[in-house]
Amino acid sequence: MTAKRLFIVAGELSGDYLGAKLLSALHPLMKEQGLEVAGVGGPLMTQAGLTSLFPMEELAVMGLLEVLPRLRRLRARMAQTVQAVADFQPDLLLTIDSPGFCLRLAKRVRHSHPNLPLWHYVAPSVWAWKPQRAAKMAALYDGLLALLPFEPPYFTAEGLDCRFVGHPIVESGADRGDGQAFRARHQLASDTPLLCLLAGSRTGEVERHLPLFIAAASQLSQKIAGLTLVLIVPEHLQELVQEMLRAAPGDCPLPYHLVGATEKYDAMAASHLALAASGTVTLELALAGVPSVVAYRVNPLTYQIAKRLIRVPYASLINLLNMGFSRGFGRGFNSAGQPQEDHQHAPPVIPELIQQAATPSALADALAALWQNPMQHQAQTDAARRALQQLGYGESPSPSQQAAAVIASVLSGIEG
Repeated sequence: MTAKRLFIVAGELSGDYLGAKLLSALHPLMKEQGLEVAGVGGPLMTQAGLTSLFPMEELAVMGLLEVLPRLRRLRARMAQTVQAVADFQPDLLLTIDSPGFCLRLAKRVRHSHPNLPLWHYVAPSVWAWKPQRAAKMAALYDGLLALLPFEPPYFTAEGLDCRFVGHPIVESGADRGDGQAFRARHQLASDTPLLCLLAGSRTGEVERHLPLFIAAASQLSQKIAGLTLVLIVPEHLQELVQEMLRAAPGDCPLPYHLVGATEKYDAMAASHLALAASGTVTLELALAGVPSVVAYRVNPLTYQIAKRLIRVPYASLINLLNMGFSRGFGRGFNSAGQPQEDHQHAPPVIPELIQQAATPSALADALAALWQNPMQHQAQTDAARRALQQLGYGESPSPSQQAAAVIASVLSGIEG
């Protein structure tokens, strides 16, 4: 029996995590038939058996003006990936998130290999902006794995096979960190107040957010005596962060500990508060039970364009799930399964300060309010628990096992 071939592509850290979890769950399911894997991924997918075509970090760019300086390099990587697909002759192409790169790849591969099954993991947020993308996905792909329970109707209405599998972040272990062990390793007293800073997983995010977050922490230290920082930074960005912390005026005025992926969940468990750039990390903080404030900044022109397109009021998924808890973010579905508008929504349980609103003083005030108000902390915890249950938290099979089962079924159904 000829082994099945899977070409898989992820373009950023969150996709690397999803891909690694899927590959780990997929290999046992394909043991009888055999499975060969090629593609693009990061360190986690490498640990799961993938030899990446090139460093995944080259694709981790977000925002129109942020992409332009790297456009030539991205085009070269696109051509390289298209050729690699042709050389590998896979039975299935699976792209993960990163729509800027992955959808362009799918379009080229669809043109050159019209009979190759194409699946995508992580549905585009058509409920938030550009709803017409659902039809575009249906034209490109044969199937879609969705992380959120209300997403499939948006795509099945366009004729695309879309399966809700749950969000693998709920099986990440973020709820099992050892805070006491972290404090012991870093010689931190049990009562030392810790603020966890997560400035992002991309170079541009860190460059925009870290000075802002440090300034906010400095102001917060005037209200919380002995405040100490824990900076959680991906390994590939730690040198950049160290340079930023050393360079005036970016010198950090507070004691800090710089940690990477291996200590991330222990650091969260040890922390009293968190200030985070919007993204998947907000779900990890929710799992860890850390009261958080969310902030995000992009290039001003990118923001002006985006705010005209985005159709939801919040950036944090916890806030959005809390907003329309039983029926999907302020949007319901009619009897035909078509999405319909509903503009009523609940106030945010996680404070969000976006673009101009994200100032050091505003961030410090929001964090201080969480520190001083246990009821606000409890409201976050309760909302997070409801949201995480919607994403498959505590269920069996796990989200990654469900995703792997779908891909295994598709591969097994392909005649060798």
